[in-house]
Amino acid sequence: MNTNKPLALAFPLRGSQLIEASAGTGKTFTISALYLRLVLGHGGESSGFGRELLPPQILVVTFTDAATKELRERIRTRLAEAARYFRDETPAPDSLIAELREEFSPEQWSGCANRLDIAAQWMDEAAVSTN
Repeated sequence: MNTNKPLALAFPLRGSQLIEASAGTGKTFTISALYLRLVLGHGGESSGFGRELLPPQILVVTFTDAATKELRERIRTRLAEAARYFRDETPAPDSLIAELREEFSPEQWSGCANRLDIAAQWMDEAAVSTN
């Protein structure tokens, strides 16, 4: 893993991944960042999934029904924030989304924004559930 990047941008997207930590340590933030990367097809063949995905193709498992609802909404919000930033409509909501956008060429930003918008609209179909 590249240690110069934030964990959420360097974390491998292939296979099953477990994020386990105490409350308030950034699990939801990290999961939503991984979700953005999957939607955008970030990382290519080497560390990415190899293609762009939409919410019905991504499985997120958590432990409580309340957490599933919160996680679904937080992911939807992050997708929409990122889409606006990729379109230059707003400043970067945080440094992670700014770094993620920099990994794409400016010519790709519009297409990325469209994918993020579509994914945000599809979050009701997202596979976010309890174990």
